[in-house]
Amino acid sequence: MNPAVDALLDLLFPPKCVFCRRLLHTGERDLCAACQQALPWLTGAEAEQVGEGFSLCVSPLRYQDTVRDALRRYKFQGFRWYHRVFGKLLAQCIRDHLEGKYDVITWAPLSAKRKRERGYDQAYLLADSAARALGTRPQPLLRKVRHTAAQSGLEEDAQRRSNVQGVYTVPEPSAAAGKRILVIDDIVTTGSTLASCAQALREAGAVDVLCAAAARAR
Repeated sequence: MNPAVDALLDLLFPPKCVFCRRLLHTGERDLCAACQQALPWLTGAEAEQVGEGFSLCVSPLRYQDTVRDALRRYKFQGFRWYHRVFGKLLAQCIRDHLEGKYDVITWAPLSAKRKRERGYDQAYLLADSAARALGTRPQPLLRKVRHTAAQSGLEEDAQRRSNVQGVYTVPEPSAAAGKRILVIDDIVTTGSTLASCAQALREAGAVDVLCAAAARAR
């Protein structure tokens, strides 16, 4: 964007921290210095977890407090531009933990009905932002073929697993066959959604499935 336009927008709509929503000071970008220090960052082995069907899932943040609030605004309240911030944070986490371990980036897509209701697919925007920061573009390998209840509304682990079992397919298996695939989503709780994605990709011939999410709930 034109620097003059940027300056005008900043004057009309002063930039705020994505997390605490306080006005940013000169030199701060996307998040304030206080949040940079205080956010529940996951580093080292803490940022990694294994799950059913995927070798490793990495996340830069824990899903709590202002991180939870920011992701809820991003996902449910139309703050779609947050994908730029979360994408950058996720890209750095991927560099730190998954460098050289994947061939293709994709995402856990919404159903067509949910996308129409929301107006955007938050996982795609996140994957696109992170992939661009990593010098590539995400590939649409997965399709959600059945509309399901929102995972966020289900409390029991068994309910979450059953809700997404078998709902993803790979329309073009040749695009996944023989590849190491990195699946991106916004939040990982039980890992059920990512496990369902991984199952579809492995059935299509993927040799490995890795995952990354902006935040981890557990």
